[in-house]
Amino acid sequence: MSKPRSRRPPSSSLEKCPSGIRGFDQITAGGLPRGRPSLVCGGPGTGKTLFGIEFLVRGAINYGEPGVLISFEERPSDLAANSASLGFKLDRLVARKKLVLEQILVERAAIVETG
Repeated sequence: MSKPRSRRPPSSSLEKCPSGIRGFDQITAGGLPRGRPSLVCGGPGTGKTLFGIEFLVRGAINYGEPGVLISFEERPSDLAANSASLGFKLDRLVARKKLVLEQILVERAAIVETG
């Protein structure tokens, strides 16, 4: 009888972009794929916005990479206020041109559901 094979993930030469988020870079073997889009999905309240904010803040502070956060629901002032409770000073990063916060308003009447 042969031994069961190890279920290690295959080694990859995919270049990663460290997020700076504690624990995340470990479980993703180095962060997000560099130069590729990554989709973060989940229901309301699962931490998508917080993940994005922390990724941008850590990128700006730890790696000198500026970022842009586009929101379709929350105002930039609300994002900054909510993030301040976690120690993120978005207004300082905006003032230093390390972060841009933008809100795009989409009128509900302009949304058409199909399918």
